[in-house]
Amino acid sequence: MDGLGRRLRASLRLKRGRGGPPQDNLGEVVKEPERAQEHCLPNFAGGQHFFEYLLVVSLKKKPSGDDYEPTITYQFPKRENLLRGQQEEEERLLGAIPLFCFPDGNEWAPLTEYPRETFSFVLTNVDGSRKIGYCRRLLPAGRGPRLPRVYCIISCIGCFGLFSKILDEVEKRHQISMAVIYPFMQGLREAAFPAPGKTVTLKSFIPDSGTEFISLTRPLDSHLEHVDFSSLLRCLSFEQILQIFASAVLERRIIFLAEGLSTLSQCIHAAAALLYPFSWAHTYIPVVPESLLATVCCPTPFMVGVQMRFRQEVMESPMEEVLLVNLCEGTFLMSVGDEKDILPPKLQEDILESLGQGIKGSQTSEQINEHVSGPFVQFFVKTVGHYASYIKREANGQGHFQERGFYKALTSKANRRFVKKFVKTQLFSLFIQEAEKSKNPPAGYFQQKILEYEERKKQKKPKEKTLK
Repeated sequence: MDGLGRRLRASLRLKRGRGGPPQDNLGEVVKEPERAQEHCLPNFAGGQHFFEYLLVVSLKKKPSGDDYEPTITYQFPKRENLLRGQQEEEERLLGAIPLFCFPDGNEWAPLTEYPRETFSFVLTNVDGSRKIGYCRRLLPAGRGPRLPRVYCIISCIGCFGLFSKILDEVEKRHQISMAVIYPFMQGLREAAFPAPGKTVTLKSFIPDSGTEFISLTRPLDSHLEHVDFSSLLRCLSFEQILQIFASAVLERRIIFLAEGLSTLSQCIHAAAALLYPFSWAHTYIPVVPESLLATVCCPTPFMVGVQMRFRQEVMESPMEEVLLVNLCEGTFLMSVGDEKDILPPKLQEDILESLGQGIKGSQTSEQINEHVSGPFVQFFVKTVGHYASYIKREANGQGHFQERGFYKALTSKANRRFVKKFVKTQLFSLFIQEAEKSKNPPAGYFQQKILEYEERKKQKKPKEKTLK
């Protein structure tokens, strides 16, 4: 195993040996943050750079043997005049990226055909900040057998739909010449990232085609801009998605198996996004590199994706209670057995009824996302949406959460039993800690849904009195 793989394994062992609540993260490639919430990416107001780096990662034959190893063959921009600490941090970051661009191991051979794959990974920095790698893997232009190459855009911005469109533009230029890509990326780097609902237009020259204008628009509702539920819906039934959600809510160990990197990446991001407004704060690796397969033996919670070629190795690993999801066949290969009983029965019925109302073929990706996400947001509105009323504030504004009063306020016994368990999770603890610290009234999409729900309840009460 190469040095990078050894460093990543060592980091996992270090974190499993520490006491305290689990805050382990993505095969830790830089340093362990105090707090990690990779999948729940920040909502950016706009105005900053689109990306930090464009990298080309190619397979190069090792000096000894027939194996290949992924290597960065192009970096844009080159950073100069960095301080020593900054330079070391950049070297660690750039040293980790090739492994995640080619997570499938070193056994490659030149190919004449290869379906393009779009996927992503998340790296966490020393200060807990996150960097997302958006990848497009394809065969370089040319004739005869050749090895795949990865274009990887590193950004601190979570907006997968937007970066997928940028990778489409990179791929289109890649078919002409490598030299055509870089003016486009330079123009992108100089452009300001748009605010939600806004558009940025880039001017780009392509030989034989002339000047093109490319429009990049952010969704108005930014809490779902980093996800696409389509793959998850194709692979699994609503009932199975509900059981995965239930397992994630109690912070269990979840493994997704699939052939393609794109499917794994999209499905694991979608599963994590169902937890909104809460953030998965444990190990989260959309595509586990071969050298990190030991992750599945961790006793702490994790949500990871593994390629189907490593299925046997995963099945033979000494794993504690785990939900093992086969995305290729739409089945659970392993489960704890109680996944259908975790959530309150009435609320499960509500979710399934809402999901089952149908997705029309004409709906946009944003509409599908809202259709799938909406019932799960409503679940949290009904179970914990009253949280703000149970944060008592001191004169200085510091809040203190009244846990007992909070769950006793629920009239449904089934809801109360669930919430008693949920308040003990890191998902809820981190959410409440932020609410306690905040001196501003609750705001945002979740708060909007809470207010709408409370308004519907108020309107319902007079009708009930009239009927009586």
